[in-house]
Amino acid sequence: MQIRQPIRNIQDFLLSTYFADGLRITIGVLLPSLIFAQFGMLKYGMTLSLGALCVSVVDSPGPMVHRRNAMLITTALIFAFSIITGLTNKNHYFIGFLLAVSSFVFSMFYIYGLRAASVGTAVLLIMVLSIDDVRPWQEVLLHAVMVLAGSLWYTGLSYFVYRLRPFRLVQQSLSDSILEVAEFLREKAKFYHQNNNYEKTYSDLLQLQVSVHEKQDAVRELLFRTREIVRDSTPEGRFLLLVFVDMVDLFEQVMSTYYNYQQLHDQFDKAGILSDYEMAIKRISYALDDIAFALKSGGTPVISKRLLIEIERLKIKINDLEKNNQNQEYNTLGIIALKNIEVNIENILARVKTIFSYFKIRNSKEIRQAEVDTEKFITRQKFDFKLFTENLSYTSSTFRHSLRVTVVMLLGFIVAQILNFSHSYWILLTILVISKPGFSLTKERNYQRLIGTTVGAFIGMGVLTYIHDRNTLFVILLICMIGCYSFQRKNYVVSVLFMTPYILILFDFLGMGSIALARERIYDTFIGSGIALLASYSLFPTWEHEKLKEAMLDILKANKAYYEQVIKLYFEKNYNRTEYKLARKEVYVSTANLASLFQRMFSEPKSKQLFIKEVHQFTALSHLLSSYVATLSLYNKEHQFIFESFDSLKPIANNTNYLIDTSIDNLEQGTSTIDNVPLIRLNDTGLTIKKGEDLVPEQFDLIQKVAYDIYKLSVKIKL
Repeated sequence: MQIRQPIRNIQDFLLSTYFADGLRITIGVLLPSLIFAQFGMLKYGMTLSLGALCVSVVDSPGPMVHRRNAMLITTALIFAFSIITGLTNKNHYFIGFLLAVSSFVFSMFYIYGLRAASVGTAVLLIMVLSIDDVRPWQEVLLHAVMVLAGSLWYTGLSYFVYRLRPFRLVQQSLSDSILEVAEFLREKAKFYHQNNNYEKTYSDLLQLQVSVHEKQDAVRELLFRTREIVRDSTPEGRFLLLVFVDMVDLFEQVMSTYYNYQQLHDQFDKAGILSDYEMAIKRISYALDDIAFALKSGGTPVISKRLLIEIERLKIKINDLEKNNQNQEYNTLGIIALKNIEVNIENILARVKTIFSYFKIRNSKEIRQAEVDTEKFITRQKFDFKLFTENLSYTSSTFRHSLRVTVVMLLGFIVAQILNFSHSYWILLTILVISKPGFSLTKERNYQRLIGTTVGAFIGMGVLTYIHDRNTLFVILLICMIGCYSFQRKNYVVSVLFMTPYILILFDFLGMGSIALARERIYDTFIGSGIALLASYSLFPTWEHEKLKEAMLDILKANKAYYEQVIKLYFEKNYNRTEYKLARKEVYVSTANLASLFQRMFSEPKSKQLFIKEVHQFTALSHLLSSYVATLSLYNKEHQFIFESFDSLKPIANNTNYLIDTSIDNLEQGTSTIDNVPLIRLNDTGLTIKKGEDLVPEQFDLIQKVAYDIYKLSVKIKL
C-alpha cells in the first residue's frame, strides 16, 4: 500500500476537480492572448484574458445554474465598472471615493454567500487593475468591450466543458468527499494504536469532521440541483445518488463508535488484539480510497481479499479471547465493548461491499432509485434587498467587515499614490485578497500570501537569471499558471508560490521583467499585508467569541432534534425517515461550525479567547452526545432486540430532553447556579433486562449522563 500511495496521490490530483479547474482557467485566460499574439495584437489579447480572469473568480464548483448566473452577472458588472473606472480615473479624488463606495457595497455581498462575495471580489479586481490605466475615452470603451468579450468567452468555455461531461464535477466532488471519510477512518484507527496521544487524535478528528461535512454538503448541492440527476434520472445519476446516500449512512456508523480507549488499552494491550482492530479499520479506509479513485477514473473497483481475511481474522481472535477468558483475566464489559466494535466494523464493511456492488450495475437501467426527498435537503439563498438593509447595523459582522475593507482599500490607495511605484495596484490587490470577515482568517491568509510571494519571487528571479530560452520559459509559465489556478482552493501558499514566478515571467515576455520588479512585488505584498492585518485587529474587529453563543445553542438544538428522531424509532412504530436524515444533517452542520469556530479562536490574541477550556469541553461533549445518539440509532436498525415495549425507558428519554432544554436556557439567560436536577437510574425504570439485550437501556443512560455533563458546563459559560 505504501509503494503505490505517492503514485495514487498524483493520479488522484490529476483527476480531481482542482486540476480540472486549473486547466480550464489556464486555457480560458491564456488562449486569447496566444491567438491574438499570432496576429501582432497581443495588447487586445491581454485585455480579453483580463476579462476571462475576472470571470473565472466566480467559477467555483457548484450547480451549473448558479455558476452560469454568477458569471453572467459578473460579466455585466465588470463591463460597467471598467467603463466607469476608465472614464473617471484621471481624478484621484473621485476614483478614491468610487473605490471606497464600491469596496463597501461589494464586501456586503458576503451576506448572500461565498459565490456572491466572489462576484464582488471580481468587480473590485477590475477596478483595481484599471485605476492607473489612464487612456482616451474611445480607448476606454474599446477596452471595456474587449473585457466583455473575454468574459463571455470564458463563460461559454466553462458551460461547454460542463455540457461535454455533465456528471464529471459530481463524480469528482463525491470522490473527494469519500477520500475525506477514508482519512477520518484512518485517524480513528489511531485510537487503537499503543501510546497514542488521545487529545491530539480527538482534535484532528474534529477538524476532519469539518472537512467531511464541507465536502458532503458540496456534493449534496451538486447532486440535488443537477437537472440530469434529479429530473432525467439517468443510470449514472441514480448510481451517484445511491453511492452518496450510502456514504452518508456509512459516516454515521463510523461516528457512532466511541469508547473509553484508554481503558481498552489498559486491559488488552498485552493480548495484542487492538493492533488487529487498527489494521482492519485501515484496510476499510483503503477500500474507500479505491471507490473514490474508481469514481474519478471511471474504473470498477475490486474489494481486497486481504481486507476480508483481516476482518475474518479479527472475528476469530475476539471469539478466542472470549472462550479463553475462564479465569476472568479480562474484564467482561471490555470484551463486550470489543465485540460491539467488531460488529460495527462488520456492518461498515457490509455497506462498503454494497457500494462496490453498485459499480457492477453502474450503466444498467435496472439500477434502483434512491429514496431521497431532494428538495428538503437544499438550502436556498435569498437575494432580496431587505436582507442587505437589515445588515446595515454595527451588530452585523458583515457590516463591520465592509467598513474595514472600505477604510483599508482607501488607505492602500493613498499609500500607493504616495509611493508611486510602477505597479502600485499590487498593494490594493494584496489587501483585497487578504481581507476576510474574521481576524483569524485574515491572519492565516496574510501569512500564506507573504510566504508564497517571498519564496515565489526568489524562484522567479532564479528562473529569469539562468533560463533565457523563450520556449523553455513559456513551458515554465504554463506550468506555473496551471499550478496557481489548481491550488487556489486547495492550498493558498502553493497557489501564490506558483503565481509569483508566473507574473514575473509574464512581465518578462512583455519586456518589463527585471529583478527590480520581483523586489517591488515583495515590497507591495508586505505593505498590503501589514495594512490588512493591522486593520483586522484594530478597526471594527470581529472576534470568534461573538459567534460562540449562537453556535453552541445551534448544536444543542440540533442534537436534541436528532435525539427526538432517534427515540421515535423505539417509542413510535411509524417515523419519518426524511425528518430523521434532516436532523442528522443539522447535527453534522452545527458540529462542523462549532469545531471550526473553536479552532479559529486559537489564532486570535489570548485576551479574545474567552472560556477556551470550557468551550473545548463543550465541543467534546456535544460530539460525544451525537456519537452516542448515532449508536442508539444503529442499535435499532442493525440488532434484532425482542422487547415487548421500550416505554419504561421514556422517563430517561424525557429527562435527557429536559437537561438539554435547561442547558439551552442557561446559555441564553446566563444562569449561574446549578439546580438540583436528578438523574433517573436504570434500575428505577422497572425494565426487565434480558441477557445480551442491555445495550439499548445502557445507551439511553449514557446519553442522559452526557446531557447532564453538558447541563453542568452550561452554567459555567457566560457569553
